[in-house]
Amino acid sequence: MSDLFSSRYHEPLAERLRPSTAADVVGQQHLLGQGKPLALALASGQAHSMILWGPPGVGKTTLARLLAREFGAELLAISAVFSGVKDIRAAMEQAQQFHQLGKRTILFVDEVHRFNKAQQDAFLPYVESGLVTFIGATTENPSFEVNAALLSRAQVYVLQSLSVNELDALISRALLHLEHPIDISAEARQALCLAADGDGRRLLNLIEQVQQAAQAAQCADIDIAFLNNALSSNGRRFDKGGDQFYDQISALHKSVRGSNPDAALYWLTRMLDGGVDARYLSRRLVRMAWEDIGLADPRAMQIANDAATTFERLGSPEGELALAQATIYLAIAPKSNAGYLAYKAAKALVSQDQSRPVPNHLRNAPTKLMSQLGHGSEYRYAHDEPEGYAAGENYFPSGLENTQFYQPVPRGLESKIAEKLRHLKELDAQWHQENS
Repeated sequence: MSDLFSSRYHEPLAERLRPSTAADVVGQQHLLGQGKPLALALASGQAHSMILWGPPGVGKTTLARLLAREFGAELLAISAVFSGVKDIRAAMEQAQQFHQLGKRTILFVDEVHRFNKAQQDAFLPYVESGLVTFIGATTENPSFEVNAALLSRAQVYVLQSLSVNELDALISRALLHLEHPIDISAEARQALCLAADGDGRRLLNLIEQVQQAAQAAQCADIDIAFLNNALSSNGRRFDKGGDQFYDQISALHKSVRGSNPDAALYWLTRMLDGGVDARYLSRRLVRMAWEDIGLADPRAMQIANDAATTFERLGSPEGELALAQATIYLAIAPKSNAGYLAYKAAKALVSQDQSRPVPNHLRNAPTKLMSQLGHGSEYRYAHDEPEGYAAGENYFPSGLENTQFYQPVPRGLESKIAEKLRHLKELDAQWHQENS
């Protein structure tokens, strides 16, 4: 049966170097090292269903092929990009034939997150019956993209991006298998590793491009200058809208909240480099100013808004400087989430509470009838009171007197606000004592 692994074309370097044993795998030692989960599974000889979750080019397909070989099972592979329920049924018919021959079957589904719920459900009876051992590969978080029923029947293994050292080892292996030998300088090797950004397949494709350029130029010695001329500029790996997107915006927000301007600037630059919409980042900076700084430094809101306006006027790349400087300012500003917490507390109370009537003295009285009904009566105009404050006045509905949502922190301007609120409470207490 043909599958996504078969090819009648010239095999890319990445395919020619695909490991044939677990010992040949570069990286993923947290899974394949001695005593680690997949090493133990291989040693047991018992295959089990699993989801391999990780970024592109880290060995998900390779592991599926190795596991099938090590377990002595037939491998059926389909891609969710090109397949539908009809293909799933055809694969199950093939698995049934293998079963009748006494052979086990591993069903490998690449990009499993691309299948919808109905398509994923189609695997369940075959997995439950034991006809196939299911291995799914995904670059997306299986918690969100894989059905709970299927997820509960499979062990999730998280694959990691390859380190620079692992990528460099892959370069050494690749140089031994090139059709036209080349020598890559240490500086150029380092640059290749950085350009690959943890993706082994991407690295091997880059090496293949360099080798082809070297052959055309009749050159065998690859230095950094040749490399820069041979390869186009590539941004770091970034999945817009995927886990990396949300992880990186989370890192940016937490770096700002943690008052680390250098880390905040790093994550901002990473996201810009990866192609994120800078207008989205500008909106997030405005949110950070309101959520994590608040009244501790009201200038932060103004600077964040001004940076967003500047970017709209200048565009990229000039406007990105405004976002960078706003990020630095937000990171070094005094922090307070008191306003954020106060709003959440007020919102929670209102959503659960009854619709309490407005006290008469706070009601509007634009007509004679309303005045006769007592609307606005006994209201004390704060500007006419000592210190511009109507001490002892109640502004809450009946039953909620003295409710407190806002508790300023002892940082930045809010420390001054806290002092003022303490003074006003003292005036309230004095008024109640004099009028009791």
